[in-house]
Amino acid sequence: MTNQKKQAQLRKNVSAFAKPDTLAGIRQLINTLAPFFLLWFLAYQSLSVSVWLTVALASIAGAFVVRMFIIFHDCTHQSFFKSSKANRIIGTITGVLTMFPFEKWKREHAIHHATSGNLDKRGTGDIWVMTVDEYKEANVWKRLAYRLYRNPFVMFGLGPFHLFLYSNRFNRKDAKRKERMNTYLTNASIAVIYSLLIWAIGWQAFLIIQIPVLYVAGFLGIWLFYVQHQFEDSYFEEESEWDFVKAAVDGSSYYKLPKVLQWISGSIGFHHVHHLSPRVPNYHLEEAHESTPPLQKATTITIASSLESIRFRLYDEKNKKFISFKEMKHQMRRPASTTTNLARKQPSFQQK
Repeated sequence: MTNQKKQAQLRKNVSAFAKPDTLAGIRQLINTLAPFFLLWFLAYQSLSVSVWLTVALASIAGAFVVRMFIIFHDCTHQSFFKSSKANRIIGTITGVLTMFPFEKWKREHAIHHATSGNLDKRGTGDIWVMTVDEYKEANVWKRLAYRLYRNPFVMFGLGPFHLFLYSNRFNRKDAKRKERMNTYLTNASIAVIYSLLIWAIGWQAFLIIQIPVLYVAGFLGIWLFYVQHQFEDSYFEEESEWDFVKAAVDGSSYYKLPKVLQWISGSIGFHHVHHLSPRVPNYHLEEAHESTPPLQKATTITIASSLESIRFRLYDEKNKKFISFKEMKHQMRRPASTTTNLARKQPSFQQK
């Protein structure tokens, strides 16, 4: 069987799971939203007992925001419910609760799926990645900006607040009216809800609760997105060589998490399945993975092994892998004759 036929068969096998289940969606809404609101309320009530208890409860509520975001995410793919209208309504509501404008993020995320792993089409809906050659040719200011961006304290420390308070609040200059109006609606709704909460409980109590909620949600969300595309031998190719199936299976990892964390993250750890078929709802991702043997050969990372990705800074096009700034310096010191081009591993769907 040719590679193209294998790819077509693989996509066909996975597409069988792209079937929204209304009851499953409703159950997930209930077991996500109800605990979130309860935890937020308990966090407020615990202020009279201990601020640290409040922060702890708010942090757990932040984890439920991640699960809520996965529902929002599925709605942007029109995969959570069968009805497009239901996806749009629930997506907009969960977008307000997670502080993500539905139409804006839907467009950006669609571009991410269509260009993931494509070196010639980076920059929308993804993590900033520079190749070794690009970094060497960049001026000092661009290098500094990139180093700051890729610094863990900036990405995971300041990143959540930049995401919620700045980048999600503004439209692109050429955004269509539908997208602009949805962003305005989201921003206005957030302003009204936050104002009412501050009026009801006071700004100090609100900040003590909401800051941990947003930070934990943002930190976990950025981390999940980062590690599932930034593993050592992740797939990146120029436009002429880029392939959608390879980008999905070899450019997205299977993040094998403990069951509790898998549940709270909406099974997004099966990221290779999601990229291969975005219309598969999160509640079917594990089943699709388990029922499709070729997908079980995708790069698997664990919590322990994923920590290594923190050191990855640049993509080495010659050796087809991510490297650190330190490794780049070592390469520059070595004679060119000693630098070998490592053969890229066979795509997962071709492995026997």
